[in-house]
Amino acid sequence: QVQLVESGGGLVQAGGSLRLSCAASGIIVSVENMRWYRQAPGKQRELVAGISSGGQTNYADSVKGRFTISRDNAKNTVYLSMNSLNSGDTAVYSCAKVGRLGYVDNWGQGTRVTVSS
Repeated sequence: QVQLVESGGGLVQAGGSLRLSCAASGIIVSVENMRWYRQAPGKQRELVAGISSGGQTNYADSVKGRFTISRDNAKNTVYLSMNSLNSGDTAVYSCAKVGRLGYVDNWGQGTRVTVSS
């Protein structure tokens, strides 16, 4: 059974930083394609960042240069490091595993990030 457990969200001032964690069980993150999504109040969920099994990363234009996705294979955990946060980054952030057909097949419960201006 796959479990993805996010942590690290909270309240931060604009310009600050946070690091989100996604601890996985039931899978080995180093051989999976993993993603971070976010959903702001009243908005659709959007893809923030992804990391492939080969270690390639991709980012939404809105976070390029500010966010970094990474993984620690020994801890079986995926991270999202977020810098220069602004009010537009306020959202619930969720970790996701991508299935073999390219669709998300497992979600975490999400962690809330609130950026105060």
